[in-house]
Amino acid sequence: MNKFGQIAHDHWKKWLPERYATIRDPETYFSMLGDEIQEQVHEVADALAGNDRPGEGYMEKLGRLNMARFNAEAQVLREMALLEPEDPEAS
Repeated sequence: MNKFGQIAHDHWKKWLPERYATIRDPETYFSMLGDEIQEQVHEVADALAGNDRPGEGYMEKLGRLNMARFNAEAQVLREMALLEPEDPEAS
């Protein structure tokens, strides 16, 4: 299970216990979900980063790519892993 699968697993177990309880094989489910999240993060990061900019130096490019990845991870995790708690009073 990759880091995204572990994040989803921990979140669902704590905040979505009823939904989590319906998963027959959590290890497999969250391993697969983690892989899907990772693929989505890669796609979104590529889109956010865009093309190389004329005259862009190494550090500028590194910063742009890192920021795109950071934003992509946050976006995709919100959409696919860090779902709203089942009990809104619990949050």
